[in-house]
Amino acid sequence: MKTLWTALLLLTLQLLKAQENEVYADGVFEFEQNKTQKIFTDWTRVRKDPAVNAQILDSLQTNQQVMILQKEESIPVLKLGERSANWYKISYLKGEANVEGYIWGGNLCIGYRNKNGYDFLFGLSKTVERKNKEDGFIDRQNIAGIKVMEGNTLIDEVYFNTGRGEELNSTAFNIESNHKLQNVELTLNAGVSGDACAVATYNQYVLFKDKKLIALPQLMNVSDAGVYHHSEQYVFPNDKGGIPNAFIFKVEDDETDEKGRETKKRSSKTYLWNGSSYKLK
Repeated sequence: MKTLWTALLLLTLQLLKAQENEVYADGVFEFEQNKTQKIFTDWTRVRKDPAVNAQILDSLQTNQQVMILQKEESIPVLKLGERSANWYKISYLKGEANVEGYIWGGNLCIGYRNKNGYDFLFGLSKTVERKNKEDGFIDRQNIAGIKVMEGNTLIDEVYFNTGRGEELNSTAFNIESNHKLQNVELTLNAGVSGDACAVATYNQYVLFKDKKLIALPQLMNVSDAGVYHHSEQYVFPNDKGGIPNAFIFKVEDDETDEKGRETKKRSSKTYLWNGSSYKLK
């Protein structure tokens, strides 16, 4: 009987260990079946089977449209750096033929829009490691990007931080007005967020003018169950309280201590826009 209990205990520990090591796909890389998507990374490999060592059938350029046929849920999720995604069976047109194969979901756009003849693509490109200046520890940071395409031609691209894997639960990518900023054609707003307390949301505003992308300082919001809340936002010229040829960066911090006492802090700084670039006032 003692041997049996020992065996059961070992089996339980093995199952718990397996669950701890199980990798789940990031929510931003969940793509619907029978929906079109676009390739984000340069020359994404199409494979015969859903595996990194499977035969390469083809390579697809950025902005190539594909149809999602099936998510391969029976295949373990592949994690590269701080990006975790399923393999997907896809189809696409090559000449007059309809071709099928498998790609890793992390190479797909997590948002794309079309406006004024341009395709704007939002996706994640890689994970980098950076040394934290305060404690010396190594932080792993995802790098996201926005590309503007005219057909198969890359017009411009910008890259920015998007946190770690826990910040990749959901995404948003929208085209907004020029916010009455001189010479700006339109504004892009790209964001990723988590679904848990103390997990940050990142928002990146990018201006588009004269076929160039101009990234503004990134916004970050985070809260912890009524204990702490940090928010950042922009006030553009067309917003209430906005001023011409500038945008205001506003920060709010609310903190409640163990005795229920609330502390609020507010600050702001203004960036001047001259029609082609910005600088801190």
